[in-house]
Amino acid sequence: MASTAVDRFLEHAQRLGVPVEVVEFPTETRTADDAAEAIGCDVAQIVKSLVFMADDRPVLALTSGRNRVDEAKLARALDAAVVRKADAAEVRAATGYAIGGTPPFGHATDLEVACDRDLTGFDQVWAAAGLPTTVFALSPDRLLEATGARVIDLAG
Repeated sequence: MASTAVDRFLEHAQRLGVPVEVVEFPTETRTADDAAEAIGCDVAQIVKSLVFMADDRPVLALTSGRNRVDEAKLARALDAAVVRKADAAEVRAATGYAIGGTPPFGHATDLEVACDRDLTGFDQVWAAAGLPTTVFALSPDRLLEATGARVIDLAG
């Protein structure tokens, strides 16, 4: 078992065959705006890995940093009666990571994943790498391949 959240994430990335170069910042980049400023990219290129509860099951929504998830759209896509944002304990139980550092893959449980269509319009996007101070870059195609995500319109 890895000693840190980043080590666990890197082990998962290696098993998936996803090359990852982690960038670490001296301060937390918990928000999409913080991350975009630290990286020097458009906030729309930030992948927010958000856990929701769809009825009683955790699901992951990969959302562009400029967008908010429309929970009704997510519910329809997942065929769920009720969708709500997961609390911190539910996020950690489902993913093994804390809010703000949750990567798009390499989770403690196998999650259904939906990806915001807006993320697919870039050559490169940036996502958390296990801690609120770490990120990594990848192409949207690689993101979809690694997560098995279904692309949908999530923006509200």
